[in-house]
Amino acid sequence: MNNMFIEINEIKVNYTDTGAGKSTVLVLHGWGCNAAVYSSVITHLSAQYRIILPELPGFGETPEPPQPWGVSDYADFIICFCEAADIQPDIIFAHSLGCRITTKLLAEKRLSPTKVVYTGAAGIKPKRTALQKIKTLIFKTKRAFLKHFPKAVEKMRQKYGSEDYRAASPVMRASLVQIVNEDLTRLLPKISEEVLLIWGENDASTPISDGKLMEGLMQNAGLAVIKNAGHYAFLEQSALFTKILDSYLGVGK
Repeated sequence: MNNMFIEINEIKVNYTDTGAGKSTVLVLHGWGCNAAVYSSVITHLSAQYRIILPELPGFGETPEPPQPWGVSDYADFIICFCEAADIQPDIIFAHSLGCRITTKLLAEKRLSPTKVVYTGAAGIKPKRTALQKIKTLIFKTKRAFLKHFPKAVEKMRQKYGSEDYRAASPVMRASLVQIVNEDLTRLLPKISEEVLLIWGENDASTPISDGKLMEGLMQNAGLAVIKNAGHYAFLEQSALFTKILDSYLGVGK
């Protein structure tokens, strides 16, 4: 893989550009990931396609954004990246956070790929249980009470926050809060592109019920479920994942 750098709005963006096919695949990665996570997919597809994967601001070797970003900010970034790199993706391969960004771009008709692949797609805000609502209320109450004691607040965040939240910097934590609290369900019926949803049956981060809902709401989507796989089905069941991907894209035909 060829790592390159390009400056987008004063952010030095690291990106992968490999393969020499006539069609271009834009790969949009998930939260906490970098290009290396997708190396097997990139290597496989690069035999037939040109593969472009920008490491999003805040991940890999790309510095974090200057202030907290939401999904729309990342979508704007991708448009700027495509313009700066002079690419018009024919295919989008998106995982997790990358699917949130792609949903925005497709629903707003800012990119028009011929085919789209979602895997472990995020974007549907889960309904909180009564217990979760109580825990959130307790956290907010304690946070308000301890606002003048930053060390105590940080300790509480470490206790109540998710693994992604705990590992993030202050800017990326605020970004994560914005991102996960935006429900993109309303945008799904606006997507007219052909979308293949590949889902790990045991995905605990984005449950299979989300995949079924997306399939029903999108205009032209199909769902493929992989057994004995979770949120990273392309790593956990790589051989089967590749076969499904090849069949959809027509690789080797």
